[in-house]
Amino acid sequence: MTFPIRIYKKEESKVAIGTKGMDCRHFIDGEYLDLSTGSTFDNINPATEEVIGQVAEGGKAEVDRAVEAAKRAFHGGWKQSKLSERAAILRRIGDIILQRKDELALLETMDTGKPLWLSTNVDMPRSAGSYHFYANFISTMGTEAYPNEQGALSFVVRRPLGVVGMINPWNLPLLLLSAKLAPALAMGNTVVLKPARWTPMTATLLGEICKEAGLPDGVVNIVNGAGRLVGEAMSEHPDIRAIAFTGETSTGKSIMKAGAASLKRLSFELGGKNPNIVFEDCDLDEVVETSLRSSFINQGAVCLCGSRIYVQRPIYDKFVEKFVARTKQQIVGDPLKPDTNIGALISRQHYERVLEYIESAREEGGIIETGGKPAEVSNRGFYLEPTIITGLTQECRVTREEVFGPVVTIQPFDTEEEVIGYANDTHYGLSASIWTKDSSRAFRVSHQIEAGLTWVNTWFLRDPRTPYGGEKQSGIGRQGGSFSLDFYSEVSTICMKY
Repeated sequence: MTFPIRIYKKEESKVAIGTKGMDCRHFIDGEYLDLSTGSTFDNINPATEEVIGQVAEGGKAEVDRAVEAAKRAFHGGWKQSKLSERAAILRRIGDIILQRKDELALLETMDTGKPLWLSTNVDMPRSAGSYHFYANFISTMGTEAYPNEQGALSFVVRRPLGVVGMINPWNLPLLLLSAKLAPALAMGNTVVLKPARWTPMTATLLGEICKEAGLPDGVVNIVNGAGRLVGEAMSEHPDIRAIAFTGETSTGKSIMKAGAASLKRLSFELGGKNPNIVFEDCDLDEVVETSLRSSFINQGAVCLCGSRIYVQRPIYDKFVEKFVARTKQQIVGDPLKPDTNIGALISRQHYERVLEYIESAREEGGIIETGGKPAEVSNRGFYLEPTIITGLTQECRVTREEVFGPVVTIQPFDTEEEVIGYANDTHYGLSASIWTKDSSRAFRVSHQIEAGLTWVNTWFLRDPRTPYGGEKQSGIGRQGGSFSLDFYSEVSTICMKY
């Protein structure tokens, strides 16, 4: 597995990319720190189990240093920067990501194990799109003003928070990081961010991209390392005003507890166990094809995956037959091959966790319709066959817990009331999908589903102006459009008598 060597001028950065990967350093105050100054850990390619680089192991000292750099940059001019200047830098960051799309996509695939076509055609364009969107969005942003009968005018102003922290997941590393970073920079904040331990490469390269785009030193700082070291230090730091986190619910609870002393503002996009509801009057072929994506894309490691499939009984057998047949046609293999549908899981630890869930389903009476075992790809890498399980009840572990792998369950239902009860019988509430040609039914059911985002006759289609986030234990707050800008700003009212 090789990719082009890129040569950088030493005075520009210390990023070194070779034919097998890259070393990942901390990026603080516009400079990459030398790896020899601290401990490191191996970065493993999950598709080959090869070491593809060394990653700096940060902790409290590096977080403190990054926060000080961010504070200097904030007070040194970034918070007073013109909106047009910030918009131009954001637009340039997006442009550079597109210019270096192939390079970034290959790094992302080597880090995550996902198919290269997915990194290239989805992750990188969407990452760039976040910067382009907010560059345009803030360029047209206005403010509210309210005259009153007492001869005064009250108007609303937004000011940046200051230093914000971002803790990123491993499943969509650059895409989800960009969705947080773009609005934070748009509002004039400075940032300390922690990439996921397993996927540091594109975040590391983003430091150089930001500098090339003209972002002042210290505005974006990157500290690598474990959550218990870096994430905890960020959550406890009194000068970090807010934390934006995407990841599992249990980690979100820990961040909330650690940040309580300084009353941090929090934005959490947490786990999901999302229902995919299929009524008998749907377009069955379209549902099957879309459900293949919503079940198994990115190895099933998408918070929005529809991993609980409920099918109305008159079409249940036909759906299972068609869905199993199409799933068996999915190619699990080398992420660099263009015909690969499903790549490798992120790590041995996660691979074994998903297999344990499948074994648990067997013990609870589940029927493995297809999959349920390691895929025969090579003698290296963490590959798993896409797995469909029937015969489970609502109480079973695989039905209730987020597996975050290529595993789905299918259950029959009879009535609207019954399936609404099934869909809401969870402590999660991130997303849902409903398939029906009856617009009245679609309206009735979607209004009763407890989820932050509900799709009708589609999946993974989202307008970036709309709010995105979860209910219950799937999250706190909303991202997207003005909702993100509200999180990354202090909103004040000025009342002026004339």
